[in-house]
Amino acid sequence: MTPHRTSRSRRTVAVSAGMAVTAALAFLPGTASATSADALGSTPGARAVVAEAAGTPLSYVVNVRPGYGNSSKVKKAIGEAGGTIVHAYDQIGVIVVHSSNDAFAKTMREVRGVQSAGATRTAPLPAQSTKDVGTPKALTAAQAKAASVGAVAGEDPLQPLQWDLPAIKADKAHEKTLGSKKVTVAVIDTGVDDTHPDLAPNFDREASVNCVTGKPNTADGAWRPSAEESPHGTHVAGEIAAAKNGVGVTGVAPGVKVSGIKVSTTAGFFYTESVVCGFVWAAEHGVDVTNNSYYTDPWMFNCKDDPDQKALVDAIVRASRYAEKKGAVNVASAGNSNHDLAADSIHDTTSPNDTTPVPRDVDPGECLDAPAQLPGVVTVASTGAKGLKSSFSNHGLGVIDIAAPGGDSTAYQRPAPPAVSGLILGPVPGGKWAYMAGTSMAAPHVAGVAALIKSTHPHASAQRVKSLLASQADAVPCTDPYDINGDGKVDAVCEGGKNYNGFYGVGIADALDAVTKK
Repeated sequence: MTPHRTSRSRRTVAVSAGMAVTAALAFLPGTASATSADALGSTPGARAVVAEAAGTPLSYVVNVRPGYGNSSKVKKAIGEAGGTIVHAYDQIGVIVVHSSNDAFAKTMREVRGVQSAGATRTAPLPAQSTKDVGTPKALTAAQAKAASVGAVAGEDPLQPLQWDLPAIKADKAHEKTLGSKKVTVAVIDTGVDDTHPDLAPNFDREASVNCVTGKPNTADGAWRPSAEESPHGTHVAGEIAAAKNGVGVTGVAPGVKVSGIKVSTTAGFFYTESVVCGFVWAAEHGVDVTNNSYYTDPWMFNCKDDPDQKALVDAIVRASRYAEKKGAVNVASAGNSNHDLAADSIHDTTSPNDTTPVPRDVDPGECLDAPAQLPGVVTVASTGAKGLKSSFSNHGLGVIDIAAPGGDSTAYQRPAPPAVSGLILGPVPGGKWAYMAGTSMAAPHVAGVAALIKSTHPHASAQRVKSLLASQADAVPCTDPYDINGDGKVDAVCEGGKNYNGFYGVGIADALDAVTKK
C-alpha cells in the first residue's frame, strides 16, 4: 500500500443524529492507553486520575530487546519493583506485568535493558466503564422474508439486502471462486460466535483464542462473546467469511476460514497487552490476514513524548510487525470521528476513556491511533451506498490507504432496491442478523479481498498481497465539495488526485480483480 505519512488510528461508528448505527468498535472500530504520575506531569486533572489508581493494581508493558533468554535480569527487576509477570513475549521483547506500585513504570525505565515501559490503562483492574455508542439494528422477520423472496439462484436468502457486495464486485468474484480453505483471516475483536450458522462452516478453532488478560487462554469457546458483550466481532467475521450455504448472508470471501481472537474486556476495552497477545497468536498460528476494527484503549491518540503512551505504541508495533513478518496482512479501520488524520492538530476530548478524559490538542503525525496508523498496517476508510466517503469516516492524505463499504445514514446514501438500509447487514450472536455501520465494517471488506488475493496467489508474501490490493483498487477522485447532508456546508475537505487522495486512498477495493488478475 502507499506508505503512511506516519502510522495510524480507531473505529465503530458514532454516526450523526438520525443515523442508525452500531457501537462498532471501529471507533474502535479507535482509543488508547494508561498513565503514571511521571508521564502526566502538570496536565490539568491528570494527576487526580493517577492518585485515584495509586495502590491499586494496574497493567503494564515492559519492552526489552527481542530474543529468548535476554530478559532474565529485567524479569528479576520487575519482581523487585513490585510487579508480577502475566506473560513474557520474548520473541518480540514485550513483557506484560501487573503491579500496585504507582512508580512501577518510572522505576523500570531506569533498569538496564529496558527500552520503554508504561501503564496500559488509567483505571484499576478491572476497567469500570464501556464505550458503546449505539446498538445494532436487528433485521426483522418480515424484512428477512421479503429479502429471501427476491434472492435469485445462487444467492443466500439475505444477499439482496447486501448492497456492499456488488459495490466491490464480490458477487462477480464469487462466480469465479469463493476463496481457499487454506486461507485464514483472524478477527482480533470482541469475540466471535462460531456457533452461528453463517460462521460455523468456516470457523478455524485452532487459530482462535481469548487474549483479554494479555496471556492466551485456549479453553474451548473462550473466543466467544458472552450475552452481555458486544456482537461486533461476530458481525465483522460474517462480513469477511459468512458461508455461502443457503443461510443468511454471504461474506466477501465465503470460502476462506475465519478465526476469533478475543481481545476486549467485558466492559468493551481493547488494552495493549490484549492486542499484543492477539497479533503474536495470529503470527504463530498461520493466519494470513488480521482484521482490526478498533483502537487501542484508553488513548485515541498515543503521543510519543509521553513515556507510557510511547511504550504502548512500541509494544503494538513490535507485535504487528512480527505478525507481518510471519506472513499476515494487517488491516485496520481508520476511525469514525470525521477527523483529518493528516491535519496539523486534532482536539481529542475522549482520552483517557477508562477514567476521566482530559481534553488535549494532538498532532496526529506524532500522536498515533493504534493500530490504524502503525507502520505496515493497511488503513481503511468507509464509503456508503452511493460510493461516497461515509459521513463519519476519518480521512487524511498519506494516511488512508484504501476504502470499502462501511455504511452510512440511509438518509445520506440510500442503496438501490431491493436493499433498504444504508448500513451493513451481518450476523450477530444467537443465530440472528443485524445492521451495523462504521469503518469497523469497512475494514473487513478489505480483509476479505486480501483473503481472495491470497487464495489466488497462495505463495504471495504479505507485502505482495498489499501491493496487489493497492494496484487492483478502483481509483475514485476526491468528492469536492463534500456536503454529505446537503445543508450547504462543507463537511470535510479531500486532498489529492484521482489515483490517490485523502478520502479513498488508492480507491475502492476490488474483489473481482482479486480473483482474476494474475
